[in-house]
Amino acid sequence: METITFWHWWILGIALIVLEVFAPGAFFLWMGISAGVVGTILVLIPDLGWEYQVMLFAIFSIVSIALWKRYQTKNPTESDHPTLNRRGEQYVGRNFTLAEPIVNGMGKIKVDDSIWKISGEDCAAGTKIKVTGIDGTIFRVESDQ
Repeated sequence: METITFWHWWILGIALIVLEVFAPGAFFLWMGISAGVVGTILVLIPDLGWEYQVMLFAIFSIVSIALWKRYQTKNPTESDHPTLNRRGEQYVGRNFTLAEPIVNGMGKIKVDDSIWKISGEDCAAGTKIKVTGIDGTIFRVESDQ
């Protein structure tokens, strides 16, 4: 078997970083950086066995990915559209007029081009309501009068 040189690790590192561009998620990035670190260690210790190289790569990859996930958990990325993929939350705080009454705590409301189920106190049609929260796909509402 041909020995693994630092160039092999650096090429693997570049390939993994390029792969990160096509499959983003900061997973391959840390593995690519780990491969680069192993290549750099191999420059300093050229007679390091392949078993130790692979072990170092695995350890660096696992540790760096775990540290990144931990960092991301403690410092989440702020979005300028936090409700983008949570459509129902976009309506919390908005006021509407009931077209149909709320009976036995349940009803329906037309919002833009959709019909949503609502829960709240019984109200007659024409009552102004405010969306105060959402449980799954059901708006919690209260009378706004």
